[in-house]
Amino acid sequence: MSCMNPNTVLRNYYGYSSFREGQFEIISNILNGKDTLAIMPTGGGKSICFQIPALCMSGITLVISPLISLMKDQVDALNTMGIHAAYINSLLKEAQINKALQNAKQGAYKIIYVAPERLNTPSFLSFVEAVEISMITVDEAHCISQWGQDFRPSYLKILEFIEKLPKRPILSCFTATATKEVREDILCILKLQNPFVQINGFDRKNLFFQVEHRKNKNRFLLDYIQKHKGESGIIYCSTRKNVENVYEFLREEHIQVGRYHAGMGIEDRKKEQDDFIQDRTSIIVATNAFGMGIDKSNVRFVIHYNMPSCIENYYQEAGRAGRDGEKSNCILLYSGQDSVIQRFLIENKVFNEQDEEISAAIKEKDLLRLKKMESYCQTENCLRNFILNYFGQVTNISCDNCGNCLKVYETEDRSEEARTILNCIYEANQRYGVNVIIQTLRGSQSEKVKQYHTNTYRTYGKLKDVKEDIVREWIYQLIQQGYIRQTEDSYRVLQFGPKMKELKHPNAKVFLRKNEQIQEKEENSDKLNTLQYSLFLLLKETRLKIAREEGKPPYIIFGDATLKDMAKKAPTNTLEFLKVSGVGEVKEKKYGKSFRDVILHFAMEHPEIKPSKKGKKTTKMVPFYLTQEQAKEFLYQEEMTGLEIKGALNMIKSSNCKDFLVKDIADYFESIGWLEKYVVDNHVFLKTTQLGLEHGILNEEKISKKGIPYSALSYGKEAQEKLIQYLISIRKENIE
Repeated sequence: MSCMNPNTVLRNYYGYSSFREGQFEIISNILNGKDTLAIMPTGGGKSICFQIPALCMSGITLVISPLISLMKDQVDALNTMGIHAAYINSLLKEAQINKALQNAKQGAYKIIYVAPERLNTPSFLSFVEAVEISMITVDEAHCISQWGQDFRPSYLKILEFIEKLPKRPILSCFTATATKEVREDILCILKLQNPFVQINGFDRKNLFFQVEHRKNKNRFLLDYIQKHKGESGIIYCSTRKNVENVYEFLREEHIQVGRYHAGMGIEDRKKEQDDFIQDRTSIIVATNAFGMGIDKSNVRFVIHYNMPSCIENYYQEAGRAGRDGEKSNCILLYSGQDSVIQRFLIENKVFNEQDEEISAAIKEKDLLRLKKMESYCQTENCLRNFILNYFGQVTNISCDNCGNCLKVYETEDRSEEARTILNCIYEANQRYGVNVIIQTLRGSQSEKVKQYHTNTYRTYGKLKDVKEDIVREWIYQLIQQGYIRQTEDSYRVLQFGPKMKELKHPNAKVFLRKNEQIQEKEENSDKLNTLQYSLFLLLKETRLKIAREEGKPPYIIFGDATLKDMAKKAPTNTLEFLKVSGVGEVKEKKYGKSFRDVILHFAMEHPEIKPSKKGKKTTKMVPFYLTQEQAKEFLYQEEMTGLEIKGALNMIKSSNCKDFLVKDIADYFESIGWLEKYVVDNHVFLKTTQLGLEHGILNEEKISKKGIPYSALSYGKEAQEKLIQYLISIRKENIE
């Protein structure tokens, strides 16, 4: 495929009319030759930010990724769109790798995904010496930092590989989760040169976050799944044992479910993963070994049965929900035992070939991250803000779209119980953690209580008639209100907080929450109506049928968001179908008829499904113009043809503008003397004048099919800028 304009690629291949926030700036800087580091939330369209420049540059782009399953997904998706790409990793045999590299040398691929372990192999080094590498993209770039949550030693070899190349290419790095410390590591270790750094933010507005303190987690799971039948979801557990237990529980409740953990055989894991990706199974129970690189776009919920070890892991795993931008739920079921398990795993972590001092520092960092994770589970404040603030995106405005913001509850005077809890901590000389204090207050006969002699306290058994989870919830609320604090060390001892002194006043009151309930949030007006939803289900069936015939995941054919837009617009011809978000020209040719046939049949039975054009206001169309903001979206190139300029301008124009034509370019430059007409055999042609030549308009002499010589024009940057300024200047007269 020849090099193209980014806006044209976006429309023709990806099927979108405009870039998402931040994408244009990233693509523009890469195409202008700048090293780039981009932090973008999962589902924010980061792949487009390196795939489109790869198609617009002359050589090959190497995408370094640690995620084998994601490589295959993305290459399948590119090939489905008509973009030829390949991947090279340990799943391929040597003969297959050699064949792929040979094809690449002959110009078959613009994009090659490669595992970091393959970079410095003799065959790959020989390959890169023989071809033009225009860009190296490091995906999941946080893996290069040993302070990140997914440190991969193989990533440290990337710089060594780059330094072996005959010519240093552009370097672009992408990740969804990176703290300030990790971002600095990426910039430093990979030696990015005068880089453009874009932080698009970490917010996933379509995700609803919720923390539930539940003793009976299985009851919650069952209720949730029954209320969300047919939805695709992942249930994460911290141990293999928990995976098996939850899996068996759901199967006994006659719920179709899969499972995935490292204790299973390779073939069993592959089958379970494929069943989930192909929508043969809608729910999967798994450890965090599952999901790395899974690009399944229609996961509607992610439930953490246990608390993860850090915010980075939680946000990455929860972020596997709603990658298509549709509303999805991320729910964490928390219990105090989760903290005990995670602390044990961190303290017993084994480091291979790692300096003792560095190992100790990493463990200390892991424990601090665990403390933050625990604070997330216990906070009363906005959950979304907690996550964003953790990643350095400071905000104090409540999101009104998380479990805490929508939680409604009553409060009650629990001053007596609060004083009892605090007196128990006092009797313990502020030496014990939550579990010992709870066991003491509830009059437990446990060995720990006897060992510590807390059964001799005056507060022993004072709350014996109160359920354990309620006492625990009271303690967490007292921590949040500042009456109690937990130490930062591994023992997490309960001590008096700064507000403790307020309780010295005999009339001081402590109010704690009760009867918590999450209020229903009103749905947006973009929700499908009953008829549209019926069509959406038929379109899903069609997608599934095609996917199984082609052996591809359904979301690679079209995502749920595209099918929903299809159901709303009910397109019955090619032109209408191309206006559906996410439908490009290649996919329209390949799949359009199958989906339109379903819509046509449905419309015959339900004619009201077609959006009515009666009474629709007609907008008065004005000659083409640009606003200053629109002009910023025009991506300048070293050279552009008239057709490329036309396509790029029509992508960013206002809806009340007439389409921009190639003739409009010629008319303008002729009017200012940069082009002039000439006639050959009664045919009128244009060519550049000396003035036009000086300002970057070039001629290339060609012969038409009829044997007539003519000048093919191309426009340099100076000419492009002149045209854009003209289109901005005429805005006022066009609007008037």
